[in-house]
Amino acid sequence: MVRKREKSEYLIQSVSNACDILECFSLDEEEIGINELVKRLGLNKTQVQRLLTTLEYRGFVERSRVTGGYKLGLKIFELGQVYTTRLQIFKKAKPVLEFVVGECNETAYLGDLRGEYVVYLMSEETTKPVRAISRVGSRFRPHSTALGKAILAFIGDEVVDEIYPDEELPAYTENTIRTKSQLKEELQRIRERGYSVDMEETEPGVNCVAVPVFDYRTKVVAGISISGPVTRFSMERIESELVHVLLEAGRRLSAAMGYDIGKKIKERVGDLL
Repeated sequence: MVRKREKSEYLIQSVSNACDILECFSLDEEEIGINELVKRLGLNKTQVQRLLTTLEYRGFVERSRVTGGYKLGLKIFELGQVYTTRLQIFKKAKPVLEFVVGECNETAYLGDLRGEYVVYLMSEETTKPVRAISRVGSRFRPHSTALGKAILAFIGDEVVDEIYPDEELPAYTENTIRTKSQLKEELQRIRERGYSVDMEETEPGVNCVAVPVFDYRTKVVAGISISGPVTRFSMERIESELVHVLLEAGRRLSAAMGYDIGKKIKERVGDLL
């Protein structure tokens, strides 16, 4: 029998039962028949069959045409890849952020897009005494941050429309982009030059610059940014120094995430079609 967890008033029993089915599989037992699942779960056969039918429809399990047993489906693998990629990017980002700080001695961040917000996940701090307050753990609407805009520019207009269904955007300073039309124009400029800037668009007195990070699927998965006080982050310094450091950092982390290989495979497949 599957061990019953402590019940909660928020628990949805059918979802819990579906999770119990998935947890029955292991490296030692990759395929299980429906009768065995009925026995382990303590449910009737009709309930288990309905759960399996739903899980199969959504790709979480697959049924063998030979044995009639069930195995974990491709969707489980895809979700596992998402989790593995997240673990990999943390490990591989640290030396890249250290490289950025070593080159320009400004605070460097790694962040990604989660729902309607860009989240700052990790950082390497500058040794300079005057610095912006750390953003690690903070979340912001992406249209006001360099990091968020660097990701939005390469993720597709359909995602931008989902995040911002209305034309008017929330403003945090006098410099914040205020309409979706203006945002899309800015995202096109970012695609053309490969980096984004935030000139006091989120916080007064703080400027930022950022670049996207791509993985083996050639999809944007994160962003790297550096930020600091406006006294050190003039547009002249951003364009003459900081952008070049960040573009190299983005190239290094993207390569570590398999982007170069993925791009070659994609180009090769395109040639064969």
